[in-house]
Amino acid sequence: MSKIVVVDYGMGNLRSVSKALETLGADVRVSSDPKDVTGAAKLILPGVGAFPAAMAELSARGLVAPIKAAITSGTPYLGICLGLQLLFETSDEGGGAQGLGLLRGRVRRFPVNGAASLKIPHMGWNQVQRHTDCRLLAGIPEDSFFYFVHSHYAEPADRSIVALETDYGGRFTSMVQQGNLYATQFHPEKSQSVGLKLLANFIAL
Repeated sequence: MSKIVVVDYGMGNLRSVSKALETLGADVRVSSDPKDVTGAAKLILPGVGAFPAAMAELSARGLVAPIKAAITSGTPYLGICLGLQLLFETSDEGGGAQGLGLLRGRVRRFPVNGAASLKIPHMGWNQVQRHTDCRLLAGIPEDSFFYFVHSHYAEPADRSIVALETDYGGRFTSMVQQGNLYATQFHPEKSQSVGLKLLANFIAL
């Protein structure tokens, strides 16, 4: 089985992600080496923390160009949580920051639609609504629940890339897909059987 590289830039639940993949039989390497990113059969970018700090770490470790090159060359990519948000052009977090710019749009902070009573961060189990067909969702029941922990959400300029949406004071994008690029706002590695099924589908690509 081909190697999956989980990108280590100092901001992610690397062990929980890699352990879930190993449980499913994947050949996994956790690495911050740009050469490993370039040579990966598949890439996973997890992340927990602040958008500006994450971009600074990716840049300092020389990972920005290899990640972008891998995705544009067709390497299957799965972003998790912050790994979804970083794909976009900009984020409002920390006074504003530039992202990888692989997807058009921006990242905004909750509350959605001015719902001031929302608890931030959005944390715990929430339901997803399917927006388009996506190979990573094969075998996953409609309206399944996944586990979320986040204070910001992506707002894609191109609605055709939205695979799943979730309601939290209003609908927000909880999964995107464009070609070989897949990313979830929720944590599949913390989402029990449905999350493991999504990861298994990614391994099988």
